[in-house]
Formats: sequence, structure tokens, C-alpha cells
Amino acid sequence: MRHGQTHANVSGELDTAHPGLDLTDLGRAQAAAAAQAIAEEHLDAIYVSSRVRTHQTAAPTAEDRGLDLTPLEGLEEIAAGDFEMRSDHDAVAGYIGTVATWLDGDLDHRMPGGESGHEFLARFDAAVRSIVDAGHRAALVVSHGAALRTWVSTRMRPHPDAPPATQPLHNTALIVLEGDHESGWEMVSWQGHPVGGELLDDPSAEDPTGDLDPDGDGEIG
Repeated sequence: MRHGQTHANVSGELDTAHPGLDLTDLGRAQAAAAAQAIAEEHLDAIYVSSRVRTHQTAAPTAEDRGLDLTPLEGLEEIAAGDFEMRSDHDAVAGYIGTVATWLDGDLDHRMPGGESGHEFLARFDAAVRSIVDAGHRAALVVSHGAALRTWVSTRMRPHPDAPPATQPLHNTALIVLEGDHESGWEMVSWQGHPVGGELLDDPSAEDPTGDLDPDGDGEIG
């Protein structure tokens, strides 16, 4: 699951550093609705990144189920590097362009002042591996938009119902995968809008990490 709406999502700032900005009132409503939407799903554990927004998003689900939140290094957003907390066109285009380059297969490319595609995938792979190795039947991972789309698009087997990598992953969107790091990952479902319902979406808040197809032409970047 992607975290709920934050103040940086509303302002269009590239907020990737620790601890990150809080959820907005809408973000908290999204988190509460998400807990209800997945109430019938079995969960053994809930993992979050070190950023406060993932903790706040997962809290209602954890409280409803009596589960602890487990922070796990490696689940953080793709680091913005030199673009951190900027909202200008050049910074957003630079960030999105780097992620698009990775999705096109050039993992050697480096975010200015940040990580390469290889480095990002290595640390996210390590986090997912530790979750799988814990032996859960099912776990909820609350992470970040660009990170989730990049990892899932790179590691998941092709699926006819999977949206293109250019499609945004909205706040509290939910992707369900099945598998492990040995056999690979299959998509079970992909809910790109808030899992609690599209009425919880905010089309006026542009996500600087999310729109890889700003021109609407179906092409990355």
C-alpha cells in the first residue's frame, strides 16, 4: 500500500528524507478507510518504512488488528538527492526522468545526489526478502509511490491486467502480490486509486513522484 496524502503531496514538494511530513486530514481519512477496506484480509504482520507518513497510514489497520508496526530499512521512497523538497519544474522533471530511465532498463543511471537504479532495487529487494524469510502467510507493506511502482514493475511477472508503468499510484492504492524471491512474484490485484474508494482521492494535489506520463501520451517521461 502506498501511504496516505501528505502535506508535501499537496504542495508538490519532493519529500523523501527522514522523517518526512505528516498526513493531511484527507490522508488520515484515507488511512482509516483503508483499514476498513481490507478488514477481511488475513494479515500476520505490518511493515512500514522509516518515514512518519507510512506509520500514520498503517496505524488504523494495526490498531484494529492488535498488530505492531515493524519499521524496515529499505522500504523508503526513492531518494530525491539534489532535488529534495523542491517543487520547481526542473527538479520534478529530473526526478521523474531518472525513475523513467530505470523503468526503461538503464539502472546504472543515478539520481543527482542520490542512488542508482541498482542501489534502489538492491535495498528494496533486501527488505522484501527479510519479510518473506519471516515466514508470514500474508503481510502488509506500507511504502511509497515511486518506490512501489519501480520495484513492482521491475520484479513482477507481466500480467494482462497490470496498468502501464506510466499510470500513477494514488495515495492508499493497494497492489497485492503472491510469491517469493525464489519463484518470483505474480499480481493478484492492482487498485490504483485509494482502496477505500475514489471519493477519497484528491485530483487537485499533484504528486511530484507519481506522474511519469505528464503529457498523457502513454509514454514514460
